[in-house]
Amino acid sequence: MFLQKIIEAKKRETEELKQELPLSVLREKAEKMPPARDFRKALADSTCAIIAEIKKSSPSKGLLTGDFDPAGFAVAYAQGGAAALSVLTEKNFFAGRPEHIAKVKTAADLPVLRKDFIIEEWQVWESRVIGADAVLLISEIFEERRLRDFINVAERLGMTPLVEVHAREELKKSISAGAGVIGINNRDLGTFRTDIAASINLAPDIPPGIISVSESGIRNRADIERLLSCGFCAFLVGEALVRSADKTGKMRELLGK
Repeated sequence: MFLQKIIEAKKRETEELKQELPLSVLREKAEKMPPARDFRKALADSTCAIIAEIKKSSPSKGLLTGDFDPAGFAVAYAQGGAAALSVLTEKNFFAGRPEHIAKVKTAADLPVLRKDFIIEEWQVWESRVIGADAVLLISEIFEERRLRDFINVAERLGMTPLVEVHAREELKKSISAGAGVIGINNRDLGTFRTDIAASINLAPDIPPGIISVSESGIRNRADIERLLSCGFCAFLVGEALVRSADKTGKMRELLGK
């Protein structure tokens, strides 16, 4: 199972990092950070908000681009009308780096989601220190109480927690834990198969007041329109943008411009 392999690697990596940079030091650094950009507001202010993703590779598709330029991607996405950016920072399976967030934030004045596999509170604090404005929390990883705790820590630090689900029970747990922004991952993290039907099937169960994001497998404007008709207002798009030779043009196409 892909997710379990990733989590095991992340546990080893995080334990090493915690030895180098204790939580007490991270907290001191976090207090000196400038305020986070408002990720939730960026989504709420649009009827069709696209979170444009910056990633180099994935376990299922391998290398996605041979010309990986995080800052350049950010500029192109912003020019095309992106509401926010998502940056993969997981290094072992996605070839990401935490320092890509700083490069992206310097290049574009948009809020940035840290896309990684958060399993420790230490990582939430680290996310703020490296400049993240929002943090991904995968519901499947957590029991409800722990998920609520992580949501609260992220919000205390001024970040928006984007809680990701794939199944109905995960959605119920996330709502109960207090998630205000919920992403429906169209990719099954057990098999890495993708189908936007996952979003369509869960859409009726998302209560009013929660910002709903459809994630992964979105290829074109037709997919966006199909999801808009189901009540989604925000969309996380990765591969279709990363692989595009004209990233600004692809953004505009997705937005129907």
